[in-house]
Amino acid sequence: MGSSRILTVTQVNTYIKSIIEGDRKLNRIMLRGEISNFKSQFSSGHFYFTLKDSESSIRAVMFKKYASTVRFTPENGMSVVVSGDISVYEKEGQYQVYCTDMMPDGIGSLALAFEQLKQRLSEEGLFNPEHKKAIPQIPKRIAVITSKTGAAIQDILSVLSRRYPVAEVILCPVTVQGADAPASIVNALGAVNRLNDIDVIILARGGGSYEDLFCFNDEVVARAIYDSKVPVISAIGHETDFTIADFVADLRAPTPSAASELAVPELTELQNRLHQLGRQLNVSYAEQFSKASTRMNLIADNFYAMSPLKKLKGHYEQLQNDTVRLNSVMINKFAVKQNQWLYYTDMLDALSPLKVLQRGYALAYKNNRVIKSTGEIHTGDQVTVRIADGEFDAKVL
Repeated sequence: MGSSRILTVTQVNTYIKSIIEGDRKLNRIMLRGEISNFKSQFSSGHFYFTLKDSESSIRAVMFKKYASTVRFTPENGMSVVVSGDISVYEKEGQYQVYCTDMMPDGIGSLALAFEQLKQRLSEEGLFNPEHKKAIPQIPKRIAVITSKTGAAIQDILSVLSRRYPVAEVILCPVTVQGADAPASIVNALGAVNRLNDIDVIILARGGGSYEDLFCFNDEVVARAIYDSKVPVISAIGHETDFTIADFVADLRAPTPSAASELAVPELTELQNRLHQLGRQLNVSYAEQFSKASTRMNLIADNFYAMSPLKKLKGHYEQLQNDTVRLNSVMINKFAVKQNQWLYYTDMLDALSPLKVLQRGYALAYKNNRVIKSTGEIHTGDQVTVRIADGEFDAKVL
């Protein structure tokens, strides 16, 4: 080995890492594989797993910054497509893919991601009927969010112009397929909600494969529909296609054409209905007028009987009768009280000391007190004697 340079393990791993990271073919790659050995570190928020195909495997890591953006729960056996860079974990000399994005791949994985998101949003209450906004019966301004080149917009405009041509239609073109579609749809929903006097939104896309429609199963799209202040009618794919957007929307239509029919009334039917209501109003008016006339005649016939003058006359007569009756009662009560007074006066008069004196009796006083017993006087006492017509002094002998 003599003069050969001796390297450390760290130097070798660092060198290999620099070679791999310098290879553009290994930067920003998209890698398809099946997940195995999946571990989610709850404390750190990182994902650690192995990505494999039928012949080989590679370790993978997804740090919290990117793992938090994954809209489904990765599981072992799920086929996914990840985006990221190949690099080396120097400590163990292990090359691996550092993922920045992850999407389910294949019908099975997409269906699993769909069910996971559907269950989670349902538990949060995003599908509950009480959150559904009513679709206005006669909208004036309708926003249509769809591709500007697809068949859906033509079907929608055709039905709207036939059924209700007086409505104003505002087209908001968006991407309806691929990785950029969710953000495009969310931005359009936000823009429509910032406009004035939009009555209803039609979110539509024509038919396509399960994968083509999967952007309408994105969580950010679902939450944007839920947060919309304007009612949303979803019309994604064909009648048998169901997306998360359909569950969150205020009303689901099986097709874009059906969405137009649900959004607006038939103008001719509306006009016929107005004519019918006009006729009903005329009939009702005539009936009410007839009833009012009959009632007025009845009131006129009974006016005198119900007139204030007649009522006043009746009250006056009643007052006179009450006055006579009151006077009679008062006279009777006065006579009774007068007789009682005379009776008690006679009794008091009969018991008066003056009446006794008039019959020849006298009252003797000593020191201004009536003498009631011989024991109260003695020989030689001076007393005063009162008789009916006066009084005089006397001396006891």
